[in-house]
Parts: sequence; C-alpha cells; structure tokens
Amino acid sequence: MDSAYLVSIFLLLSTALTTINASIHVYQNQLFNEVGNAYLLPGGSEGLAASRSSDNSVSDGRSFIRFENITFWRTQAAADEQSDKEHGTGLIQAVIFEAADRNNIGGSAYGGQRSICCTPDLAKLEGCKQGEVIRIPSSTDSKWPMVLNIYFGGNDLSTSMDNAKVPIMKTGMYNLFFIACDPKLKGTTMSGKTVWKNPDGYLPGRMAPLKKFYVYMMIAYLLLSAIWFSQYVRFWKDILLLQHCITAVIGLGLFEMILWYFDYSNFNGTGMRPVVITTWVVTVGAIRKTLSRLLMLSVSMGYGVVRPTLGGLTSKVLLLGATYFLASELLDITEYVGTINDISGRARLFLVLPDAFLDAFLILWIFTSLSKTLEQLQVKRISAKLDLYRKFSNALAVAVIASVAWITFEVYFKATDPFNERWQSAWIITAFWDILSFALLCVICYLWAPSQSSQRYAYSEDVKDEFDVEEAQSLTRGQSDGDVNLVKQERNNGNASVSDPEDDSEEDKRE
Repeated sequence: MDSAYLVSIFLLLSTALTTINASIHVYQNQLFNEVGNAYLLPGGSEGLAASRSSDNSVSDGRSFIRFENITFWRTQAAADEQSDKEHGTGLIQAVIFEAADRNNIGGSAYGGQRSICCTPDLAKLEGCKQGEVIRIPSSTDSKWPMVLNIYFGGNDLSTSMDNAKVPIMKTGMYNLFFIACDPKLKGTTMSGKTVWKNPDGYLPGRMAPLKKFYVYMMIAYLLLSAIWFSQYVRFWKDILLLQHCITAVIGLGLFEMILWYFDYSNFNGTGMRPVVITTWVVTVGAIRKTLSRLLMLSVSMGYGVVRPTLGGLTSKVLLLGATYFLASELLDITEYVGTINDISGRARLFLVLPDAFLDAFLILWIFTSLSKTLEQLQVKRISAKLDLYRKFSNALAVAVIASVAWITFEVYFKATDPFNERWQSAWIITAFWDILSFALLCVICYLWAPSQSSQRYAYSEDVKDEFDVEEAQSLTRGQSDGDVNLVKQERNNGNASVSDPEDDSEEDKRE
C-alpha cells in the first residue's frame, strides 16, 4: 500500500470520526491537529446530490455547503511574531473535495513521505506554491478540489471567514478540511458552523431515502393494525393473553415508525436533530425490540399454549429483557443521538458486543425452548398445536438464516467501501432489519390470529408439559429421585389394586 493511499485513508477516516450527525456542523473552539507537515481540522463528510434548480425554499432543488461565522484564533506567541503593518501573516485553507478525488490532495512522495503542504523541494519539482496545500485539479472539473483561502492580518489574534456558499453540481461524497501549512499556526482553534444541504432538504444523502422508507413502513403497520384489531375486537371473548402481547408489539411498532418519520422530517426541514426528540424515538424502538424478543421467547416456551405461566423462569426472562433493553438503548443513543464523534469506533465496539452477545443468547434460548415444546407436543400427539409450532419454527429458522446472511453482507459492504462512496445505497443496511422484524411479526400474527377457535390453542389442565416438571426440579432442586420413584410406586400399586378383581375372577374360572 503506497503512502498516498495511507494519507487518503487518514483524511477520510478522521473526517468520518468527527462528522456531526446533522447537516448543520457546529465547531466550538476546536483545535487543529498535526498530521505530517500540516495542521488539520476535519469539517465534515456527507453525501450530496447535484443541484437541480435555483429556487429559495428548503426543498428548492439546490445543493450546497455554506460557511457561517467561521472564526480562527491563533496563539498569542504566533501573533506577537508578526508586525501590525503586515498583511497576510498566516494562511488557513478550507479544502472541499469529493471522495473520488482524495488522491488529488497532497504531493508526490519525496524522501519516502507524502506531503499535504508544499515544501521548498516539492515547489521546485512540481511547481506548487510553497506554504500552501498541494492541489491537483480533478480530471472531470478543473475547479475541484475547491480551496478557499483565509488570511490573518498583521498581528491580529483572530480572523474571520466570509460567509461563502459552495454550490454542488455533481453527486458525490464530499469532505471538508481546514488546513494550515504554517508551523507558526500550531495551536490554532476554530469556531463557527457549516450548513450542508441536499436538493430536497437538509437530510444527509445516506439518510434521505429513510424518510420515504418510514412512510411505507407506517402504511404497512397501519394495514397490519387494521386487520389485527378488526379480528381482535370481533373475537374479544376468545382472546388469549399471548394475543394481548402481540397487540402491544404492533402498537409499539406503529408508534416507532411514526416517531422516526417525524424525526427525519424535522431533521430535513431544520438541519438540526433535537436530542430530546431523538432520545424518545430510540427509547420506543428499544422497548419494541425488547418486547418482540421476549414475545418470541415466550412463544417458544409454549406460554399460554402448553403452559399457563413461565413459572420459575419468569424472573430470568424479565432480567434478560431488562439487560437487553439497556444494551440496545445505549447502542441506539450512541448511533442516533447527538454527534457521531462523541464516541470512537473502539468505544462503539464495546456497546455493539453486549447487544450482539445478548441476541445470540436469546436465539439459543429460543431454539432450545422451541425444541422442547415441539418434542412434548409430538409425544402428547396434540396435532393442532404441533402444526402451529412447526410453522413458527420454520419461520424463525428462515429469519435467523436471513439475519446471518445479511450480517455477512453488511460486513462485506462496509469493508469494501472505506470511503463511503456507496452512500446512496447505505440506507438499505438499516432498512433490512425493520423489514425482517415486521415480516416475522406478520407471521406471528397469522399463526396466532384471533378467531373462534383461538381457545383450541390455549393451555388446558389436561395437557401438562413434562419439561415443566424438569425445569421446576432444576430451579428448586428439591425433588429427588426417591420422590419420583415413590410416585411411580404408588401408581403401580394403584394399578395392581385395580387389576386384583380380574385376577381373582381368572382364578375362579380355572378352578
């Protein structure tokens, strides 16, 4: 891997780690970092579509990056070295480039290292201007990468940038860096904001398709709700407790989709994402995901169908649910609330791992419980319930296989796109999980739909699960083999007493 590629990776990864999850990027006394022979401050990275028109509304078809109230402060020592009569005593450059042009920033390797800023030796070799960023014009547009110059005047401590607007005429993943090549500008800080806008609003390009997606999901949940609730009201007297739980999950799913849509609509119209609103959205989502998983676990255990309660497992199920909710809530807050640069990739990994571990544990527990339920129903020859659970187990197996396949694709997708150049299709990664969750919910609704025959799937006293006894023994550990043998002995004695008259009659006949 050559040095040019390494520099490009650093530039774009450092931008990704400091990208604000809103189209209004706010900078508050941020410090320039030393990278090679330059001082850098990442300004943001977003997918932007090409402008379509020149109207003045929010959805006006224009796409641009606008600088507002950008101010730089250098150190007192750097200012004292300059004369108050001099002009242009310190240069800072705002560099905007498309990901495809990442190798157009910086000069050729000289002495084994690629330089971002033009050195005296590179000035002789390549003709660049010493003390400025090395810029190679793009093959498609000579004006790009775009470079805007900001100068300090005299011995001033600060300087401000004009409120410039850079129109975007080509669709791509755009990156912004503020770069200082003067060693005297070490310790410089910056405040202000930049506004990034797409043709249809302020939503970042990778998120914009999700706004329409949540409209379709709302419609899907509304249709499911209408069908389910019509049956729910019609057969109210025959409703099972399990069907009440399904109703709650459907309601939460619809509420979550509505909240996501309004969150994205507000984001698209204002360019900002209020922390309180987004926190509410992710909290409802975490509750819905937790209840959905607990519902599948309860169904797999035969709750309401082959057992009246979860018995001694209730506390364990609730503890697992609370733990999963906390892990999911922390992960979603990290990804959706506030700014992306609040947490590094390594720190995010510590939040992803517990969530993934709990999901794996839940899947294992679900299939273990489902296997026991199917085995017991097969032994008891309860055909109606057995057929129901076989269909559920098949649907669950398909969902798990699809999840594993999609996770593999997601890892491949991200690993082969380090510069986010496929940002236009990145929304599919998020959308798939909502679609899969909805599809599995539809299967459960179909299998356990309210009807006149709902009670045939309900628990009945004459059908008891042998594994209930086994689980009760494992939880209480108070049942001994002697107790079981005693029961068996009593049964045998009972059978013997019943057969005594028959034996006596046979003896009478022989006599």
